[in-house]
Amino acid sequence: MLITRKADYAVRAVLYLALWSEEGPTPVASLARAAEVPEAFMAKILQVLARRGIVTSERGVQGGFRLARDPAAISLLEVLEAVQGRLALNECVTEGHACHRSGTCAVHPIWAQVRHDVEDRLLASDFATLAARTATFGGSIFHLPTPTRSDPWTP
Repeated sequence: MLITRKADYAVRAVLYLALWSEEGPTPVASLARAAEVPEAFMAKILQVLARRGIVTSERGVQGGFRLARDPAAISLLEVLEAVQGRLALNECVTEGHACHRSGTCAVHPIWAQVRHDVEDRLLASDFATLAARTATFGGSIFHLPTPTRSDPWTP
């Protein structure tokens, strides 16, 4: 299983929004710059996340993106699957793609269990917890200054 660059960027975006969810909507340019992601690519990722109900957008001068729900209600699994589809180690354990050997293959149950274990771990990892952990590291996942409540950073 490989986490795509798009999925990694989506995780960064949602984590950034979870860290600063009380600050109001964040412009795409600010998100892209803080997460070190090309702005056009970030805009496309945010559109996908919006269609999946993870973020919402607000138009206007003070517009931007914010989380659609409490960060505790958004799992790492949900964000990853929103942008790259269902996770699998092997095609034989994806829905609708079971190979004809699945019933007699000694390895198939292992692939299925590992997939289940990974999904459980990612489902249990919510963005409120990840944001709290990031805050204890000083927001070091972001290479530009992160906003503070008294001095928000804008491009």
